[in-house]
Amino acid sequence: MESEKELVFITVIGRDRKGVVATVSSYLYQKDVNIVDINQRIMTDGYFVMSMMVDVKDMIIPMEEMGRDLEAIGQDLAMRIQVQHENLFKMMHRI
Repeated sequence: MESEKELVFITVIGRDRKGVVATVSSYLYQKDVNIVDINQRIMTDGYFVMSMMVDVKDMIIPMEEMGRDLEAIGQDLAMRIQVQHENLFKMMHRI
């Protein structure tokens, strides 16, 4: 039986530019992170917004390292990239 997924939310926000999806998804692929769901769009005034749900169960690096790496990638892209574990997300959004 397949073990449970370990889900993490990644959000990317900033001015639209080429290569954002490719850059982030390539990084995740290299770290054995599986993209479970992805949604992206260009909003009014050229703002790019992407949300991803990823499974980090087989990730080859610690979660903290992925967060630091994605933050640095965001800086290189002049965008903000945030990483939030599903458990933290659930705790923050409980009614």
